[in-house]
Formats: sequence, structure tokens, C-alpha cells
Amino acid sequence: MFERLTDVFYKKVLQDDLLEPVFKHMSPQHQKQVAHFIAEVFGGPPAYTTDGGSHFGMIQKHLSKHLTEPMRQRWVQLLLASSDEIGLPDDPEFRSAFVAYIEWGTRIAVLNSNAESMALNPQEPMPVWGWGVPGKPYQP
Repeated sequence: MFERLTDVFYKKVLQDDLLEPVFKHMSPQHQKQVAHFIAEVFGGPPAYTTDGGSHFGMIQKHLSKHLTEPMRQRWVQLLLASSDEIGLPDDPEFRSAFVAYIEWGTRIAVLNSNAESMALNPQEPMPVWGWGVPGKPYQP
């Protein structure tokens, strides 16, 4: 599901005037790594960390990229459009958690991208995103 999401999403990113310059030199493995990272954050298999990835490594990839708030907003907009396009579950609990994580993660990426260096902990654990504390699941 998340690999399909990143396939659709990165096609959009590479056609976007604002984001294309940031992503045009990314390796073909990048979108797969992002898919595995998101899946792992949401409790999926640890494919990202099993393949040598870490939260520390993800943070380092953003250092000195100088991402802006308009770039972040466009990234979120294109990711959510891609989510709808591929039919990512649209139940309120999942989408609420998904959007909350995307907002949190992209805001941290912008902060990290504007830092030349940081006192980073190489043992920084992978984030684990929960479902919050909603009431009963929505019943249409």
C-alpha cells in the first residue's frame, strides 16, 4: 500500500515546479525507503530498519536541504492527493492518524533541513505512531 502511494506521489513531485529541484537527484531507492519508513512508523514490518535504515539516518538526510514552509505544504498536499488517488483507507481514525503523522514529520523535516548540524543521537528510536484516543469508530 505505501509503496504504491510513494510511486504515485513521486511522479507528482517530479512534475512539480516547487519540489522537483529537491527530488530530481534522489536515487530510485529513495521512494521505496520512504514507503518502508512510513509503514514501519504505523506498525508495519520493520523493512526500513532491517535494510539498515534508522530514524537518526532519516534525520541526517534532511540536514542542510533548506526546505521551506511552502515546500512542506506542497509535499503534504501532493501526498494526500496521492492517498486519495490510490484509495488509501479513508476511515476517520486512520486518516486522522495519517495526517497527524505527516504534519508532524514534515514539520520536523523542515526544522532539521535548516540546521547545518545538530547534536543527534545515533540511537534515536524509530517513531511509532498510534491512533490517538478517538471515541467509538465512526459508523456512517
